[in-house]
Formats: sequence, C-alpha cells, structure tokens
Amino acid sequence: MPETSAPSTSRRLLSLLTVLQSRRDWSAAALAGRLDVSERTIRRDVDRLRELGYDIDATRGPAGGYRLRAGAHLPPVAFDADQAVAVAVALRVAASAGGPLADAADEALSVLSRLLPAPLGRRAQRFAVEVIAPAGAVGVDPSVLGAIEAAIEAAEEVRFDYSGSEGPARVTEPHHLVWSSGRWYLIGFTPERADWRIYRVDRMTLKTHRGRPFPRRALPGGDPVRYLEGRFRGGDATGRWPCRGEIVVAAERDDLAPYVGDGSLLATDDGRTRVSLGSWSWGALAAECLRFDRPIADARPDALRAALVEAARRAEAAAAS
Repeated sequence: MPETSAPSTSRRLLSLLTVLQSRRDWSAAALAGRLDVSERTIRRDVDRLRELGYDIDATRGPAGGYRLRAGAHLPPVAFDADQAVAVAVALRVAASAGGPLADAADEALSVLSRLLPAPLGRRAQRFAVEVIAPAGAVGVDPSVLGAIEAAIEAAEEVRFDYSGSEGPARVTEPHHLVWSSGRWYLIGFTPERADWRIYRVDRMTLKTHRGRPFPRRALPGGDPVRYLEGRFRGGDATGRWPCRGEIVVAAERDDLAPYVGDGSLLATDDGRTRVSLGSWSWGALAAECLRFDRPIADARPDALRAALVEAARRAEAAAAS
C-alpha cells in the first residue's frame, strides 16, 4: 500500500514500539494498517528496533506477524499521551502510599515529569494533585476522568447528572480533581449557589456537549487536598478539625503514641503526657479523650470540659438504667 505521509524515522519507530507494547501479537498487515505505512516499512522498522535492543519475534507465512518479548535488560519504553499520564498518576499514588517502593516511585516520577512535554506534564499534575492515602479504590471510567480533566484545562463548565439526586442536570465550573481514600472527587465552583462544591466522580454521568467558558477562581486556602480534608471534617479550607482541645493522660508518651492518629503528644516531667486532639464536634472530642482508659486531667478549653461533663452525665444515666 502507498504511504500517505512521511514521518521521521524516529517518530515512526516510537509509534511502532508503542503499538507492539499494547498487545501480545500483531500481524504485519495489521501493523501496516494501524501506522498507515507499507508492510515493507514495517519489516525495516522492526529490524531497526532489534538493532536498538528490542527482542521481537517474527513468524513467516500468510498469517505471519510480530511479538515483542521481554528482553534480558530494560530497553527504552514508549508511551502514548494517555498512557504517560496514567503512569504518572500511578507513580504519584505509589510514592504517596509509602512502603519499600515509595522512594523509587518518587524518583521515577521525577524522571518522567522532566521528559513529558509541557501539556502532558500539566495533565499528569492535574490528575495526580497530591494524592491522599489510597485505600479500597472505587472504579471510575477513565473517559469520564479524561473529559473532566479536559474541561479543567480548557476552563469550561461541565453538565452532569448526579446519581442519588433528582432534578435537572447540574452545572459546575471544574477546578481540581483529587484522589482521596480510594475515590476521585471534583472540586468545582457552582454559579447557581455561588459557592464551592465537592462531587464524587463515580456518581457523575457527564453530558456530551461542551460547556461555557468560565474565569478561573482561587480555591479558598489554595490547597485542594487541605480543602477536601477540611470539608470532610466539617471544618474550613485549612484542613483543621473544627474542634480542638487537649488533656493530660496518666500514661507514658510511648504507650499512647499508637492511638492518637493525627493528634500530638508532649511528655510531662511527672511521667504523664499532654495530648492534643481534634474532632468534628465537642461531644466527639470528649469521647476521643475518654477512650484512653486512663485517668485524665486539665482538659482545655472550656467547651471540652463542658462536653466531658455531659458525657459523664449520659454515661451515669445509661449505667443507672
């Protein structure tokens, strides 16, 4: 077949390598059709890839084709745009999750980020906006993530139906995609309410047509991750708990360390520990203070002391009944 274009050899080789990596076996005719070149060009380019160290098997005959095998060493790997973004997001997840490969994942992400063209680098950064501890991931159609990311990049509204709610389609100005505890969330400004809203992406069914352009806005606090954490906790854009207090617990600091979560500990001179904790309400904070099963004292502030008195009253009433 005649070749309809004449891309550079290097670009053509990278395209061929990307296609060969995508599945186990390819016929020469299928490769030629996929890359819009002749089968003769495919044969020449396969030979060039072999010279570069890629182990490519060939089978002869009418049904002959090519297979890229794992080699004895790691050769260069080629990705298309979507694959490169997916790898960058996966590396960010691995680097943020900790464990023995966290440092290697962070180094690999640095290498990939330097090599990505600027538009892909922005896409990867947008997708992987500071990951929060992944766990029990909920599946999301990659095309939905891609459409939202494209709308963020173009500063265009998205229209969507939201499962579990009735009424007309919703409209929001998308600003940030954030991965948190196994789910993707969209942080957007909703003009109808003149306020910021958070949407679970797995509950969104996007409308197909493009939305209107909008002016970019500054997220309160400036940090999407802290903003999401703060909203989850019922607090503000800083990510802090809305109710914070402290107590002194009759226990050594090391004995309490495994049980304080994101709280802080300060050893006192008499062998006790001052514990600072946060929660979504004063009642919940009082319950947190009582779970240590050790004598406590010097509760601060007054709101926490009042919550402890109320917790004691309710416990006494429950015991009496």
